[in-house]
Amino acid sequence: MNVLPFLVVQNDALLRAHGVTIEYPSGRGTVRATHEVSFDVWRGDRFVLLGPSGCGKSTLLKAVGGFIAPRAGSLMLNDRPILKPGPDRIVVFQEFDQLPPWKTVKQNVMFPLLAGGAARKEAEARALHWIAKVGLGRFVDAYPHTLSGGMKARVAIARALAMQPQILLMDEPFAALDALTRRRMQEELQALWEEARFTMLFVTHSIEEALVVGNRILLLSPHPGRVRAEINSHQFGLHSAGSPEFQAAANRIHGLLFGPEDTAGRPGRHGDRNRQAVPT
Repeated sequence: MNVLPFLVVQNDALLRAHGVTIEYPSGRGTVRATHEVSFDVWRGDRFVLLGPSGCGKSTLLKAVGGFIAPRAGSLMLNDRPILKPGPDRIVVFQEFDQLPPWKTVKQNVMFPLLAGGAARKEAEARALHWIAKVGLGRFVDAYPHTLSGGMKARVAIARALAMQPQILLMDEPFAALDALTRRRMQEELQALWEEARFTMLFVTHSIEEALVVGNRILLLSPHPGRVRAEINSHQFGLHSAGSPEFQAAANRIHGLLFGPEDTAGRPGRHGDRNRQAVPT
């Protein structure tokens, strides 16, 4: 079995977004989803896009995936422009009905590997490796309709990591789960990252989830999405949820997200310094 490690090399940014403006047509004309958004994602980052509904965070993730072209600005992966989808960027969505119901857990995880040209023996070995890593070793022959929502989420994550992408894109992957299952999935995602150190771009509208999952958080304003601040959050996790420091950080992020703006669209009381990484 050839399961490659996810290397962490702190040099040039893996993903660079520079001045990304995204627009799309609607019945009332053109809608601007994001406005001049810039950020860098380093190898091994757990980078979170956080903002209210409609701020363009999922649209940004789809643009990184190559499904949407920006109206202005650029998206670069390994110093190459992102022009289309590719196996170096795998997306995990919140809808786990994306698993073909006629395929077993193992077959679901193997499918993109085989489609990408992997030999069957290699695909099976990699699939079984990641299925075991997400705790579903006893369910390799189960079909999706027999699985809970949390188990379907594990299959989707195993399928994505088996592809060994350069960056894992997660679009509110636990939003449809109940609170207890969501917490368990956050724990398991953290454990997987501790072992494999993959690079992750994670979208959420939950401040608490952003602090638990991410080591860096980009705050986006209400529609259209603009950068309000970038927060270092590596000191937080499930172990610190509920602590005074965690609650203070959550309250500060809420103030940055929903505080007043000046006429240029910047947070009025914080100004340009918010664009820099700000310790909580």
